[in-house]
Amino acid sequence: MELLAKGYRDEDLGRRILSRIRGEMDGAPTVRLMEVCGTHTMSIGKLGLRRAIPYNLVLLSGPGWPVCVTPGGYVDAAADLALDGITVITFGDMVRVPGSRTSLERARASRGRIVVASSVTAALDLARNEGGDVVFLAVGFETTAPTTAAAVLTASREGLNNFSVLVSHRLVPPALRLIMDDPDCAVSGFILPGHVSTIIGTEPYEFLADEFGVPGVVAGFELIDVLVALESLVHMIRSGAAAVNNAYTRVVRTGGNRKAEEIMAEVFEVVDTEWRGIGRIPMSGLAVREEYAAFDAACKYGIQVGGCELPPGCSCGSVLRGVLRPAECPLFGRRCTPQQPVGPCMVSTEGACAVSYKYGEK
Repeated sequence: MELLAKGYRDEDLGRRILSRIRGEMDGAPTVRLMEVCGTHTMSIGKLGLRRAIPYNLVLLSGPGWPVCVTPGGYVDAAADLALDGITVITFGDMVRVPGSRTSLERARASRGRIVVASSVTAALDLARNEGGDVVFLAVGFETTAPTTAAAVLTASREGLNNFSVLVSHRLVPPALRLIMDDPDCAVSGFILPGHVSTIIGTEPYEFLADEFGVPGVVAGFELIDVLVALESLVHMIRSGAAAVNNAYTRVVRTGGNRKAEEIMAEVFEVVDTEWRGIGRIPMSGLAVREEYAAFDAACKYGIQVGGCELPPGCSCGSVLRGVLRPAECPLFGRRCTPQQPVGPCMVSTEGACAVSYKYGEK
């Protein structure tokens, strides 16, 4: 496995691929590619690829980091639950995300019960071992939704009536359709998310090529993974081809993970939902089905999530849609830094603005 991992980081091979990309882009019109996933954004920044690729090959960051698109009202509701004495379990990157009027960090400073955990399993364990109510903040895309659904099924089977989930799961393909429908975006191709694709496979992205004539490549996160995806996209665009390819075959299958999708479908229904900074996207979110309403914190506590607006002057919505690059936001590196973030894209360590700031776009 070490040799295999080293192969994906082979710098000599990387230079050869990069040379071919430069040759193909020599004298070509500008190509705008979007990496959808926040982990790709982090990998590209860490590897310095934006500085290594040709000037006419532009890499944009997409809406693929959950905390960036989670509504501010969701954060407010979670903070209120914690201040009311309910134990709120969250992933660590949600703690500093600003809501519309508060944050989990502020609620914790005011003695709200907020516990940081790495999985929903910790929330189930706490519900089993404590008498009080426990709410898990179910934030994420198709990658994490199956584990939330499995936790709800476990709680139902065990009769853990003090456990519930506050759901803010989003679906990636509808967001890509919105981007393609936006004339201001002008994206030429997509580096498609590896983690999400382990669940949904490659088929849900085929509309990109079939309807819009735009190619996509599912990629892993190592140096060679990303460069292979870039080369494939550039070659398709320059030759006038459009297809959705899988360059992450060691993990992703065309049909995805059917069992995970079945678990999601049992617990959740697909609904229209709001994406912070982007707006309402049809059939892009998940909601707990009525038969599991006892484990839906929104039903249990009468929560109506609103507040999808961004702070004044924040351009995160335009960054997430690929209209602006982070450094083009007037707040970037001035009023908005990782130490004092204004918008959600600067809060998350894998948010486009935080990555750009850390790796040189200042």
